[in-house]
Amino acid sequence: MAADVLSATGTREVPQRRRDVWQALAVLEPYCAVCDVSYVVSGTGVGTTFVCVPGRLDGREPGPDAPRGEIVEWQSRRVVATRLDLPAERWTTRIELADIPAGGTQVTMTLGFESRAGGRLVARVQSRTRQRVVQQTLDAELDKVPQHVAQVTGSA
Repeated sequence: MAADVLSATGTREVPQRRRDVWQALAVLEPYCAVCDVSYVVSGTGVGTTFVCVPGRLDGREPGPDAPRGEIVEWQSRRVVATRLDLPAERWTTRIELADIPAGGTQVTMTLGFESRAGGRLVARVQSRTRQRVVQQTLDAELDKVPQHVAQVTGSA
């Protein structure tokens, strides 16, 4: 039986064009100063794999235990979805972008969390706590959207 997946969805609106927001949120750069995370990326579009590590790699290779992910959905400038595997859990992120009629971009983000450790009893006992963690993580990621966009557009 499949493990229970907890999820949370939220939306933010930003004044920038969808093209700039896409570049900021969907295109993995070698280093993200907003998150202080380095990426090693292989490929483009669906099937792209990546490894992420805290801080700057500065020429070092990621360790064997570094989180590994994959882009599982890609509709250019509209939707990107990723799966990130850690030893005891899997996180999924789906980002949808839409133009706002008055100008700007609506960002809808859905985070999913699946524990791969413990068991169904542990998952049930911890489900409220884990749901709060998922919601808090989503809120923090949505709060960073303007910073990500500013990093790409050069605006403060």
